[in-house]
Amino acid sequence: MSEPTSHNQWKTLDKDLGRISHMEYATSYVSRPLVGMGISLAFLVIAGLLASLFLGTEPERFVVITAAVFGAYMALNIGANDVANNMGPAVGANALSMGSAILIAAVCESAGALLAGGDVVSTISKGIIDPSGMSETRTFIWAMMAALLSAALWVNLATKLGAPVSTTHSVVGGVMGAGIAAAGFGAVNWPTMGQIAASWVISPVLGGIIAAAFLALIKDRIIYRDDKIAAARVWVPVLVGVMAGTFAAYLALKGLKRVISIDLPSALLIGLGLGLLTWLVTRPLIRRQSEGLENRNRSLKTLFGLPLILSAALLSFAHGANDVANAVGPLAAIVHAAQEGNFADKVAIPLWVMVIGAAGISFGLFLFGPKLIRMVGSQITKLNPMRAYCVALSAAITVIIASWLGLPVSSTHIAVGGVFGVGFFREWYMERRLRQGLAASGQTRRLPAEERRRRKLVRRSHFMTIVAAWVITVPAAAAMSALIFILLNSATG
Repeated sequence: MSEPTSHNQWKTLDKDLGRISHMEYATSYVSRPLVGMGISLAFLVIAGLLASLFLGTEPERFVVITAAVFGAYMALNIGANDVANNMGPAVGANALSMGSAILIAAVCESAGALLAGGDVVSTISKGIIDPSGMSETRTFIWAMMAALLSAALWVNLATKLGAPVSTTHSVVGGVMGAGIAAAGFGAVNWPTMGQIAASWVISPVLGGIIAAAFLALIKDRIIYRDDKIAAARVWVPVLVGVMAGTFAAYLALKGLKRVISIDLPSALLIGLGLGLLTWLVTRPLIRRQSEGLENRNRSLKTLFGLPLILSAALLSFAHGANDVANAVGPLAAIVHAAQEGNFADKVAIPLWVMVIGAAGISFGLFLFGPKLIRMVGSQITKLNPMRAYCVALSAAITVIIASWLGLPVSSTHIAVGGVFGVGFFREWYMERRLRQGLAASGQTRRLPAEERRRRKLVRRSHFMTIVAAWVITVPAAAAMSALIFILLNSATG
């Protein structure tokens, strides 16, 4: 009788160990967000301490320390939300693992912010509010504080809901709401706000059209050719040259303001020269890389892998150089007002403020970024290296076109619009080919409604959620900012 009893004991022990193992896994899963929260809180405390070190005995020391904490919170949210737009397509196309994408983005975003970030920023977010409407410096400080906190809270909420939104638009909404609460509707520059509202439509539509146009070119000239490899040897160097030239112009125009100021014609000439040079260098490299590859689409993905990774890294660098300054602008304005006792249209950004912005983006990306990276990269529509490459290229080209037209645009809207454009183009293209096939076989019937729904390549639920988040970003941030300003003003008045 002892042997069966022993067997039952071992069986019971296995079950108990299994329960303990499941409990440990569940505990690890539940505690993972708490670890992220703990690291985030530690970073906020460090940001406050850093501000206290650089302020000495300033009379507004407590105010600036609080603002530094809010600025660090904003930077964390930029990393969690905005950076996903640059790395999402590369991860969704399996050109990069999640870990590699986070590492590259963290390095490039920080480098862009610290090396090429604007050393002078418009404290009122590109002329949204007339500072002369503020009655005193303290009112201005509370307005900037409210703008910073409301923008961070809104981006945090959007990240929780899985919606990529524009951090720049969030800051604009925050500044507008606080300005209205402080100085009335007359303080708002409504023509500028009208341009920003127009960019909600222009940015994603233009990004989507350009991305779809490049995908149409790739399909026509490479994918649907009898000899795909021979076609790729001709066209991939051309596309890589276009990418290099576009990013050279983009970085010259938008990403190197701190180093040198370059006008649009000069930036385009720089882009043209580097693009031609890259085309010449890439031709033999692509020919060598394509030797021995099979005549199939999988081989094409190999040829587009490295250019896609480089384009994602360059997008991150340019994003760090531009958007970080916009996000820490209100913090820089508060520091200036506290130290000088007045406020100005433009102020210099102290290095320690840029460090908070760059470090916050890296921490936010590492701790909370994977959710939005997966959303942009794989949950809107299916991406491969060719499609993702079109999205990255479209983002750079759209920014240059918008700069030429003088339109304020959002990098978030452009990148996500490019993903939508690729997806909707694939739907249209597939249906067109199907109709042509039916016509060639003598059939004229339309596809059943259920079959048409099954063939949709863009998730409509994500499309509606993201568009709704874009539309309400400025009003939501403005309403929150106005409320926070009123509370701050009443508490200190």
